[in-house]
Amino acid sequence: MADRTPLTPDERSGLAGRLPEWILEGETLRRTRAFRDFVEAWAFMGRVAEIAEDLQHHPDWSNSWNRVDMAVTTHSAGCLTHLDVAFVEAVDALS
Repeated sequence: MADRTPLTPDERSGLAGRLPEWILEGETLRRTRAFRDFVEAWAFMGRVAEIAEDLQHHPDWSNSWNRVDMAVTTHSAGCLTHLDVAFVEAVDALS
């Protein structure tokens, strides 16, 4: 299982450069992905679900037609952790 230790202030400040597609909002990383259609968006969600199960870390997300909105944080820690970074990097590797 990935590391659930909180990010240090220096690690947090480096997130914009490391994860340019994600928006840091408080203790949450957010990203919206748009696809050609619902089927493509749903297929993406299936691939993300496999990552979530492998890491035992699940996003807060929603789907509306061709759009998938994701919010990632470690609820049990009450902050961003190394697990969140591992999760979003794995999601970004799907692109």
